[in-house]
Amino acid sequence: MVAQEWSLMRFLIKGSVAGGAVYLVYDQELLGPSDKSQAALRKAEEAVPPAMHQFHQYVCQQTCLEMPQLPGPSKINFPNFRDPWNSGIVSAMAVLSVAPS
Repeated sequence: MVAQEWSLMRFLIKGSVAGGAVYLVYDQELLGPSDKSQAALRKAEEAVPPAMHQFHQYVCQQTCLEMPQLPGPSKINFPNFRDPWNSGIVSAMAVLSVAPS
């Protein structure tokens, strides 16, 4: 009986996480024009480091342990990845569009 309840709970949690991810992608229009996707990426780059610092301080305060400071994330030049990725997607979609004929 407990195993069935745990299985149901896991399914509901996974479904909630997946639904939240789909909602976030739709709400931020990440599958739309690349300008909006880049703006969302910039916004995330600005929001994540302060949130990680606050979480680090909270954990240290609650556990009375001193954790070493993590190194900062390396900078990735996304425009170099964007152009080949977009052309690859366009090519794949062009192949799929003519596949039935």
